[in-house]
Amino acid sequence: MWTFEIFRFGAENRWWKKIPLLLFSVLCVSSQAQNILSDKAQVSLLTCSPSDGTVYTLYGHTALRVRDTTGIDYVFNYGLFDFSKPNFIYRFTKGETDYMLGVNRYGDFLIDYQMRGSEVYEQVLNLRTDEKNALFRALVVNAQPENCVYRYSFFYDNCSTRPAALVARIVAGRVEYEEYVGKTTFREAINRCTRNHPWLTFGCDLVLGMPADRVMTREETFFLPENVKNVFARARIVREGGVSTPLVSAAAAVVDAVPDDEPDGEPAHGAFTPGLCAGLIFALAAGVTIAERRAKKYFRWFDMLLFTLAGLAGCILYFLCFVSVHRGIWPNISVVWLHPFHLAGVMCFAVKKLNKAAYYYHCINFAALLVMSAGWIFVPQHLNAAFVPLIASLLLRSGYGWTRIKESMR
Repeated sequence: MWTFEIFRFGAENRWWKKIPLLLFSVLCVSSQAQNILSDKAQVSLLTCSPSDGTVYTLYGHTALRVRDTTGIDYVFNYGLFDFSKPNFIYRFTKGETDYMLGVNRYGDFLIDYQMRGSEVYEQVLNLRTDEKNALFRALVVNAQPENCVYRYSFFYDNCSTRPAALVARIVAGRVEYEEYVGKTTFREAINRCTRNHPWLTFGCDLVLGMPADRVMTREETFFLPENVKNVFARARIVREGGVSTPLVSAAAAVVDAVPDDEPDGEPAHGAFTPGLCAGLIFALAAGVTIAERRAKKYFRWFDMLLFTLAGLAGCILYFLCFVSVHRGIWPNISVVWLHPFHLAGVMCFAVKKLNKAAYYYHCINFAALLVMSAGWIFVPQHLNAAFVPLIASLLLRSGYGWTRIKESMR
């Protein structure tokens, strides 16, 4: 989830072959930085549509193109990172991922997206020559080794927000956007992108907390490339004296998208959706509880398995909420039903002498889950439908465990 549009150094997309080209491009651009772009130069916003190839292609991508009759035709891409860096997964999970601005030839950039089946849509910006030069110089400075790295933030600072902010900054005057009347939250925007991937939607709903259910401002919508494209299409530049011109002077698709094999909104990964799997877990929990009641036995293995899985998931969730620096995760009401303390409960279930401790654990867990379930309607956080049977499974087993041990203690 937390990977926006990225290019990894590896055999998967052959970026290891492009490292020399990237360095060469930066050097070439740097050597020409002091030259003035001609009046025929163009600066364009490139928007690449999402594709279902991998998780990081689901959100699309934004880049800036600079071309001139002098032979300059480069794409500046803020979505680069080095997957081979030590402890990359840990740092990414913790929210300490460093992204880079890379430079590539326009033709090579298009080939990458043609291979993915994505549309590449170009919007030529209606900038004056001095503004084009200012933007070009800013990109060149940003592309230098000492400046190219930045701390990535999925919602607030990524490959889509940076080009939009740079364009707004270099315009002599101001960029005036159409009146914003949107009422979309961050979560709704993400779930729209992951609609054909129910497990990814489930994971995002689990780790994203209440901040993700806040309605976005117009500028905050820029974390998704498609939103930048749509807003730019209707934006205007207001210069000194109140003279107003469209921000985009021309627009066209330069690469057509390959039609998606999956119908819109239909899961792409089979019938075993989170909802179905969660329902099966609840059915199993109910079946085991009924069997225990009839046989007057305790199937210890089931509670140990169920609460171990919940505890391990809770460890990950607690790390994201209390250790990572990701914005949009905390506060998160899911920490009430998924937490590491379930693992302590498993220890109580495993040892018969700890029956009394297990009794208190079930009592506290049952009460917490009951209060959370009743109060969720008042909490400004989206409830994924698949959470309901999972919470119900834990509620059922703690409720039954509480009464079962209470009866045995009489």
